[in-house]
Amino acid sequence: MFKRRAFLKLCGTVALGVLAVRNHARSRLAADPPQGARTMGKQPDENHLITLFLCGDVMTGRGIDQVLPFPNDPRLYEPWVQSAMRYVALAEAVNGPISRPVDFPYIWGDALAEFERISPDVRIINLETAVTSRDDRAHKGIHYRMHPKNIAVLTAAGIDCAVMANNHVLDWGQSGLTETLSTLHDAGIKTAGAGADIGSATTPAILKVGDNSRVLVFSYGAESSGIPRYWAARADRPGVALVKDLSAETVRQIAKRVTLIKRTGDIAVVSLHWGGNWGYEIPPEQTFFAHRLIDEAGVDVVHGHSSHHVKAIEVYRDRPILYGCGDFISDYEGIEGNEPYRDDLGLMYFVTMDPASGKLVRLAMTPTRLKRFRINQASNSETQWLEGLLNREGRQFGTGVTRDGNNELTLHWGNA
Repeated sequence: MFKRRAFLKLCGTVALGVLAVRNHARSRLAADPPQGARTMGKQPDENHLITLFLCGDVMTGRGIDQVLPFPNDPRLYEPWVQSAMRYVALAEAVNGPISRPVDFPYIWGDALAEFERISPDVRIINLETAVTSRDDRAHKGIHYRMHPKNIAVLTAAGIDCAVMANNHVLDWGQSGLTETLSTLHDAGIKTAGAGADIGSATTPAILKVGDNSRVLVFSYGAESSGIPRYWAARADRPGVALVKDLSAETVRQIAKRVTLIKRTGDIAVVSLHWGGNWGYEIPPEQTFFAHRLIDEAGVDVVHGHSSHHVKAIEVYRDRPILYGCGDFISDYEGIEGNEPYRDDLGLMYFVTMDPASGKLVRLAMTPTRLKRFRINQASNSETQWLEGLLNREGRQFGTGVTRDGNNELTLHWGNA
């Protein structure tokens, strides 16, 4: 088996696009009050709630690109692997053969039924793959790309927004970034976190929900996630929205952008690619930064990613902070070295917000397992493992989860 190297930054990529028919009706809650919601005072109007779908890293390049109908040249420039087909072989050695080519909805597997069941208003992913056929590779060890003709694999899931301030979006240079943005936009997918200059990179994706509400998605990356400093967008240079640090001054800069655009009824999401790949510890500077974003910038949801495994959840002033959503889609099967973290297990986060108050009403999570490059519903034992993890790691923030008969996990916080 191929040994996993600590520096391999593997992540998530998926996108949306043209769906002939898409059900984006508002998500309805059950008749009973949500288990995580407050029970005192006036209850939010369920007809006007907004449900977001969030997940961890989505990476549809390399091995996954090879099993799709229009693969790129499989040549790689990694220290130990020279062909993307090696990652296909590793996955097949562990979990069995993958028929090739797969159809475009294949990788989403059981997630498609969950989208249909819950019908989130907005679907947001961290797209950690360049969508390009360019060969202008960056000077780094690992490069991810998916051929633009495979964009339908991303549209098959009805993704509304791809956040892009991560350490793989510029793997194939500025020309690769330009083609990535063009391909996504042509497919109807909005982007945030990368652009032709600093202005476009820091401009949020604006997603309209109903007549009066919008979801504003801002995307930023930190060097701690492996983003090279020279990838930062400038006034005269394409790149990503890279934060200098997690300081109060950086919060003030973000706050200026949020307050300039946010209006009553909007839900503001800041999606952050931060921190390393492994380990459950939440650095104090991340908690400080997330709290200040909520306190001073009017942010309602903090969506963290970069870790290859699920991390703790905090609810601060009734706003959710997802410190690390883990891997969601990748070609990492068969790579050994960090099995105790169970990076093959993921979560579909369904975050229901009240736009009138900006508060979290419910956070439900569907456990998943990646097998043969396809999302599968997690087994009972796998769900129990994730339940234990979230309860253990959430204890420091006063959060926990319970599991229902369908293996769905529901978050509890505070006095709820």
